[in-house]
Formats: sequence, C-alpha cells, structure tokens
Amino acid sequence: IFMSQRKYVLDLLNETGMLGSKPLDTSMDPNQKLMVDDGDVLEDSEKYRRLVGKLNYLTVTSPDIAFPVNVVSQFLSSPRSSHWDAVIRILRYLKGSPGRGLLYCDHGHHRVEGFYDADWAGYPSDIMSTTSYCVYVGGNLVSKSKKQSVVAHSSAESEYIAMANVSTDTGEIAIPNVTYKLIWIRQLLSELGFGDPSPMQLWCDNQAAIHIDSNPIFHERTKHIEVDCHFVREKLQQKLISTNFVRTAEQFTDVFTKSLGNGRIKIICNKLGMYDMYA
Repeated sequence: IFMSQRKYVLDLLNETGMLGSKPLDTSMDPNQKLMVDDGDVLEDSEKYRRLVGKLNYLTVTSPDIAFPVNVVSQFLSSPRSSHWDAVIRILRYLKGSPGRGLLYCDHGHHRVEGFYDADWAGYPSDIMSTTSYCVYVGGNLVSKSKKQSVVAHSSAESEYIAMANVSTDTGEIAIPNVTYKLIWIRQLLSELGFGDPSPMQLWCDNQAAIHIDSNPIFHERTKHIEVDCHFVREKLQQKLISTNFVRTAEQFTDVFTKSLGNGRIKIICNKLGMYDMYA
C-alpha cells in the first residue's frame, strides 16, 4: 500500500504561486533559530494560519516536514516575515518531490519496535525540548513529534520524558508517547489476533536515559522523574519492552527534532519507508 498526497501538494503549490519555484534540498535552514519577534509583522496573518494548517494535514504522509511545520505552528498568533519565509522554504522543499509518500508492505514479521529522541532545550525562546518517536509495526511506520511542556534539566531528563510521559502544568499525564504507544499497539494487535510475543525493542541514543531504568537507586538529579521511571521499569520487568542503545548516526527520529542537511534527510526518509513512486 502506497500513501501519497501528491495532488494535494501540487494544488497547494499552485494556490500559493510556488508551482514554478526552484526546489530546495532541505525544509529548514539548519543554522536558523526562529524567534517570536524576528522580522516585520505580516499584514495578512490569516493567510499564514491557513497555509500552516494545510501543511499540518500534509504531515500525515510526509513526516519529514513534521519538525519545521511544528516550528512555524508556534507563531500563529502573531506571524512575522521570517516565519513566512520559513513556510515558503517548506513549500520549495515539497516542490522537489511532491509525490513522495509512505510505503506499507509485508516485511515477513509482526514485531513492534520504537525509536525515540529528544532535542534538549532546542527552543531558544523558552528553553523547551522537543521529543519525538517512531513506532514500527511489522517494519512499517507510525510517527509523532511533540514539544515538551516542561523545561528539562539535562539531556538525559529530556530523553527520559520522551521515554515515559510528558506532564502538564497541572501534573496530569496529558501526552502519550513511546512507551504508552508501544503498550497500546501491542494490546490492539493482540485483540486483532496477531502480533509478536517477544519484548518490544525501544531504541535510544542516550546511554544515561537507558541506565536510569536498570538503576534501583534514585540519585538527587533523578528523583524528580521517579514516577516516570517506575512506569518504564515496570514494563521492563514484565518483559513487555526492552531498551537498547542506537548510535546517533542511526537515530531515525532526528528528522522530527531538528533541521538536518540534505544527505541525512535522504538516509532517514529511506529508513522511514518514504518513496516517490512518481519520480
């Protein structure tokens, strides 16, 4: 099964007058950090909101633009010229391969595994971190990217928040992420009558976050994430999940937490199962 929104992309480019634009290899400048007060205030802010909303819908089959769309979505209340330029760059990136989408096929197994990552304090305006995860079912992708609602004290903590749960200001668990997602998918597959009984593999590129799971003692620096740790450790002891280390170079979720170069984007898109059948 191949899922693509090619016509939607071409209609969007035509609507914005970008159909004849020169395509770009990246959806966002890796060296650019958008701020709230960058540039002049746009006269037609409604046009910006409509366009960003349409790009959000496009992330269903184009997860490679999830991060830049996440970024430009944070300036909907008062968009400026620099934010508009960032949106136009996303459109020029889409112009390069409008037919690219997700391919779902039989890989010969029903294993469930997840990759998760966090960009610690990646937002200079409020020092928030971005968490992301990829969940593969039978080698096929489900993905999510979410800005954390807390300020993490370290990269290990931001990774661990991505592993367990994100709490709101009221202290209630609001955002399900990779561990919850894995458990939910396993239960769903079981109800449907198929699945793999082996522990679900959970891959992370932060050794400290992985070691917290196996360490029975909470040190001063980790006591504030004790509740999260108990949840993840319980699933480990039940052998429902298994945590593993993956090299940063092989971390697929980087495309959801930061802007990358062209070569890295191509490699990750291939690993995510993204192809352009119209190329």
